[in-house]
Amino acid sequence: MTSPVFRFAPSPNGKLHLGHAYSALLNQQLADVTSGRLLLRLEDIDTARCTPDFEAGIFDDLRWLGVGWEQPVRRQSEHFADYDKSFRRLVDESLVYPAFMSRGEMRAHIVEQEAAGKSWPRDPDGVPLYPGLDKALPERKRAALMATGKPFAWRLDMAAALTRIGHPLEWTEFSADDPSALNQVEARPQDWGDVILARRETPTSYHLSVVVDDGLQAITHVVRGLDLFAATAVHRVLQELLGLPAPAYHHHRLIFGPDGRKLSKSLRDTGISALRRNGAVPNDIRRMIGLDPF
Repeated sequence: MTSPVFRFAPSPNGKLHLGHAYSALLNQQLADVTSGRLLLRLEDIDTARCTPDFEAGIFDDLRWLGVGWEQPVRRQSEHFADYDKSFRRLVDESLVYPAFMSRGEMRAHIVEQEAAGKSWPRDPDGVPLYPGLDKALPERKRAALMATGKPFAWRLDMAAALTRIGHPLEWTEFSADDPSALNQVEARPQDWGDVILARRETPTSYHLSVVVDDGLQAITHVVRGLDLFAATAVHRVLQELLGLPAPAYHHHRLIFGPDGRKLSKSLRDTGISALRRNGAVPNDIRRMIGLDPF
């Protein structure tokens, strides 16, 4: 029987905080309990914000916490060809289209529609769905716009994708207390509309790269934050379209700051390295995030 394969996949665009520590340690704990393997992946497709210093800091903080992982570490920035191959498959099947509307144009269109009494749908994160007017553009017009250098993003035609799949989707959610306790969850990818899969200058997005990586690395169990629960529906669509296996998922609780907001690198929440400098030991971190000490 194949051993379970887990992964911890931070982005080296800032320092790890308590939320990352919880996710990494929970992945480690579940890999140990199931006699599984733990891989480390660096989600660094944003090459402008991800730096070697942040990467080194991730390695240092994880080792200090007692997290171990198999080598080699997969860096997404080294595998754009993998994502492009999968993306081109979707292009060839006419499941993506170049979307040219700017944020300002989107806002204006939505305001116009709402002024006319139409309620505009939002995705699970509260963001208005993309209007998708570009889908009706003739090929010649698309090519002309692209040739002029007009900015665009490649979006998944969600309606066409769901028609191609032809059956309802779901995913398996497992319990951290008992990984053998499984629950089937209805996937509602239509709630996300036409999500971005790549940009003109970058041949991938979070959604596409994470699905391709999980498939190529034979990940069997994905343990990540509850903030990604609804987005799993998008990942299930891509797995079906690309013929990739679906891992089981556990979406764990989030760690919040003293003011009740979710921790964020961009908001400079107290990081693991800062806590270390102030004299914290690994068991202090475990207590802070609600895990039993060693």
